[in-house]
Amino acid sequence: MIRSNLTRLSLPVGLSIFLGLSSAALAQETPVAPPTMPQTQPNTQQPAVNNPNPARPAGAAEPVNSSSYKIGAADVLNVQVWGEARFSGPATVQENGTITLPLVGQLKAGGMTPNEVEKEITDALAKYVRQPLVTVTVAQVGSKQYYMDGGINRAGKYPLVVPTTILEAISEAGGLQPFANAKKIYVLRGTKRIPFNYKDVIKGKHMEQNILLEPGDHVIVPN
Repeated sequence: MIRSNLTRLSLPVGLSIFLGLSSAALAQETPVAPPTMPQTQPNTQQPAVNNPNPARPAGAAEPVNSSSYKIGAADVLNVQVWGEARFSGPATVQENGTITLPLVGQLKAGGMTPNEVEKEITDALAKYVRQPLVTVTVAQVGSKQYYMDGGINRAGKYPLVVPTTILEAISEAGGLQPFANAKKIYVLRGTKRIPFNYKDVIKGKHMEQNILLEPGDHVIVPN
C-alpha cells in the first residue's frame, strides 16, 4: 500500500522534471536574433573644393586691370549702363581710337583706361539719362598681342594683357616640344632678333635674357 502511494506521488514529480528539461533544451536550440542596429546612409556628398578665386575659372586669362590697362584699336569694350539697355552692349575700338554709342556718337577710348572711359561716357550721357551708372570692362584684347611660333606645344596668338616675360610666355603656351632647340630661342621684334637661352634661364643664369615682351613680338622656338 505504501509502495503504491509512493508510485503515484513520483509520477507528477518525474513529469515535471521531464518537461523542465525539455523546455531548457528547446530554449538552447532556438536561435536568438541579434539586436537590430540602426543603419546609417553613406555620405555621398563631395568634399568642398577650396577655390581661392571662384570668380575666375582654372586656366582663364589674367583679367584686365581697369585702372591701368591702356585701351587700343581692335579692343572690344563691354559698356553697361544701369537700366538703359539702349546704351549697353559691346563696343569695338576703331582704328582712330574711338567707340560709337547710340545718340551720343563717337567718343575717345584709345590710350585711356576703362575707368577713364567710364567717366567720359557718364558725362556724355548726362543729357539723356539722369545720373547714369556706367561700367566699362575690356571684353576682348585685340590691340596688344604676341605670337608663339615653332617648337612650342600651343603655337599661336596670345593677348598681352599684363607684363609678360619670355619664360612666362613659354609656360603659357604649354612649354617646349621634345625636340625644340632650347638654347637657340629668340624674339623677333620687327627686324631685330633677341636671343634667349631657355636652359640657362631655368637654371637662374643670365636672367637679363628674360625680357618683357612687347606688342607684336614673335617668340621663335627652332626645332
